[in-house]
Amino acid sequence: MSYYKPKFRHPSLPENELGYTVADYDGAVSTLCAGCGHDSISAAIRNACFLSAIPPHRIAKLSGIGCSSKTPTYFLGRSHGFNSVHGRMPSVATGASVANRDLIYLGISGDGDTASIGMGQFVHLIRRNVNMTYIVANNGCYGLTKGQDSATADLGSVGKSGVKNQFDGIDLASLAVLQGASFVARSFSGDKEQLEPLIRAAMAHKGFAFIDVVSPCVTFANNVGSTKSYAATRDNLEVMPLDFVPMREEIRTQYKEGSSQAVTLHDGSIIHLHKASKDYKADSRESALIALQSANETGKVLTGLLYIDPNSQDLNHTLELAPKPLNSLGKDELCPGSRVLNSINEGLR
Repeated sequence: MSYYKPKFRHPSLPENELGYTVADYDGAVSTLCAGCGHDSISAAIRNACFLSAIPPHRIAKLSGIGCSSKTPTYFLGRSHGFNSVHGRMPSVATGASVANRDLIYLGISGDGDTASIGMGQFVHLIRRNVNMTYIVANNGCYGLTKGQDSATADLGSVGKSGVKNQFDGIDLASLAVLQGASFVARSFSGDKEQLEPLIRAAMAHKGFAFIDVVSPCVTFANNVGSTKSYAATRDNLEVMPLDFVPMREEIRTQYKEGSSQAVTLHDGSIIHLHKASKDYKADSRESALIALQSANETGKVLTGLLYIDPNSQDLNHTLELAPKPLNSLGKDELCPGSRVLNSINEGLR
């Protein structure tokens, strides 16, 4: 069941350059547990789309099954949406992006939906470099089925039942880097200053953009001993701040200390990455993997932009598809005539 918000809004809400207010990016009232990190992710997505002045009707939200996959109901109520079956969102996203390349695709998934039943489809989505932003709300447990450990639960992490997890968790960020994702980041649902610009940068990136967001489950994994509780995450964060500057805005950075690295995207937008180490290179898979492994060995949660390929080419480019969305091609474009068809048939003999 969804509860819709009243249509009345404060008449003085600020507008973006398209004339939309942040309320135009709202969805239904959330029915998740009070304090759930997933709601903070929803708010960050809403704010990111408002700040980047993306028309809501140009966004297509895709999800699978789980607490996280319910959240598209709670933001961007004026956007397109498709709630697929468990773990199968990647194939739906692939087909949709090929059929209509003019939409901006936003996939929302969870650690179960991605790292367990959906793992096979997830890695193929990466290798095909589908042009979309893929956000995993990662809490290390199955919230819809009473908090069992998920595949991303850390070794030794204690759930609400008091039982320690006996298996190593799957590090989705490391997996994404290793499999060839062209944009990989990690953040914390409680850090909107980092998460919002990451989402804006991901949505401006051409190719597959993956964000792993530690999002504590307040009902089943927010206890002492859980490595994905609010307290544990805050205590172990290793943050790489960043700033996203669209091409239409004045380019400026807010960092006064340490070194920063500027990454220019296809559309001229710029990401200012504040490096945790002077040796860290955001465009090096090797640097990303080493940094992630080092953080894991010390129990730290490394967040920020971990890897980006600013020259990425997406699936539509790889397949040499028509620049026009396939769903808008007419009869003359789809049927080139008997002479062309005969030529193709002759070439196959």
